[in-house]
Amino acid sequence: MVVNLDQGDGNIIPHKVTFWNATVANLTLMALGSSAPEILLAVLETLGNLGKCPGELGASTIVGSAAFNLLVISGLSIYAVTEANDNSDDRDNTMTVGVKKIKDMKVFAITAISSIWAYIWVWLVLMDQ
Repeated sequence: MVVNLDQGDGNIIPHKVTFWNATVANLTLMALGSSAPEILLAVLETLGNLGKCPGELGASTIVGSAAFNLLVISGLSIYAVTEANDNSDDRDNTMTVGVKKIKDMKVFAITAISSIWAYIWVWLVLMDQ
């Protein structure tokens, strides 16, 4: 997004401002993209069983997808970044080779806490039967 900044002397210059946090946008798109089939299956099963006892397909696919996203995709993403292909301009060169550093830890902490809460919630719901 481009905004016009007035420098005070009547001179207006365009300035590029990021509208979304890139990490949040990437995590959201990754979650939506990888969970879209499971969400569609859950919706179709729910619509097909209206007024009946709910099936197990929806909850199972959502939990399985969440586990896959949290463990496998995160692990592969960390494994894929090596010294050879990490050529970012804002790379932290003080880190030793082989050590990965998360730049926006707050976003990942929120994701991890939300995932753990989701598993606890599913466990509580399934205990109630």
